[in-house]
Amino acid sequence: MPLYRYKAVNTSGDVSAGELDAANESEIVDRLRDQGLMPMQVVAAAGERVAATQKAARRRWFAPRRVTRDHLLALTRELATLLRAGLPLDRALEILINLADAPPVARLLQTVRDSVRGGKSLSQALDMHREVFSRFYVNIVRAGEAGGALGAVLTRLSDTMERNKELRESVKSALIYPIILICVAVTSVMILLVFVVPQFQQTFAQAGKALPVPTQVVIFVGTGLRKYWWLLIAVVVAGVWLFRRWLSRPAARFRWDRRLLRWPLIGDLTAKVEVARFARTLATLLGNGVTLLAGLSIVKETMTNTVLAQSLEGVTTRLREGKGFGRPLLETGLYPRLATQMILVGEESGRLEEMLNRVADVYDREVAMAVKRFLAVLEPALILGLAVLIGGIVFSILLGVMGMSELVV
Repeated sequence: MPLYRYKAVNTSGDVSAGELDAANESEIVDRLRDQGLMPMQVVAAAGERVAATQKAARRRWFAPRRVTRDHLLALTRELATLLRAGLPLDRALEILINLADAPPVARLLQTVRDSVRGGKSLSQALDMHREVFSRFYVNIVRAGEAGGALGAVLTRLSDTMERNKELRESVKSALIYPIILICVAVTSVMILLVFVVPQFQQTFAQAGKALPVPTQVVIFVGTGLRKYWWLLIAVVVAGVWLFRRWLSRPAARFRWDRRLLRWPLIGDLTAKVEVARFARTLATLLGNGVTLLAGLSIVKETMTNTVLAQSLEGVTTRLREGKGFGRPLLETGLYPRLATQMILVGEESGRLEEMLNRVADVYDREVAMAVKRFLAVLEPALILGLAVLIGGIVFSILLGVMGMSELVV
């Protein structure tokens, strides 16, 4: 049976670690719970043991320099588990510090623990680290503190973070194949122009015959790449830097996001991703006692598309005027009609939180379908583009060879 390593906490808050044989992780968890332990980490042990010095070197070179989203998700879920088990906050943070594998996480938790020991609430301690904890996160924690159910609230928060992570990962994983195709296309063209074309270039020069224009163009491009490859890299790097600098300006970012929403397929996918995240985040806030007005202000900060985020300002203004939430959202014309209609029904029936969760579930599925449609168009286009590029280069070389054949005849 596979070997698993675990870390668990007993009822006194002491951390224990060890190894167990089991068929799967669930069996390990059940066995630890039967022993009165709270499992915190269960991972499959490697088949071959690596020397401690090698492990340390690997951690030193590849350890993240900051707290990542995955770190934050794990931290939230583990803290929820400890608090729901009845441990005091101070002791729970101490345990998480001992469990932390990443130095940035350990340092962050130590700072938070010290702030809590100094008399601050957890939400106040987290709010001091806005580069890690968003306003959404801090407000959820504050609501949990006010309601006296911090463990349960953190569990719901970790569930929301997990669903948002799954949404991001589904989009990223779907784009892997197109990215590979693009890399193959660029590599193939470079090999042809830099290594294959020069071999024919010497032969064409010895023939002394004027070459067809397509052949001259291919030879010119190949020569340029061989001599000035560094300039091409510099231009690409400078272009990326200038584009990112341009996007850092609010007005430019707004224009770009507005244009992005109008693009076929990409605009539809962008809107659906934003709606799924927007609905789930707002539902989580409402479910934890945050008012709709405050929730909209927080949700706006979590949205990546500035056009959609700015549209919520008008919705918030009309909500303050007593004109409701669903109707102003519908009248922006930026959100999918199905989503706005569902929100409108939820508002009118007094079940807005429930309907927002349904919207999030619906648009999680819509995102998956939109990604499939996007790839169904993109992949053939990339393959066709690759075929045209390589075919054009080969055809240009063949034109030159045919011209030499005519000269020999």
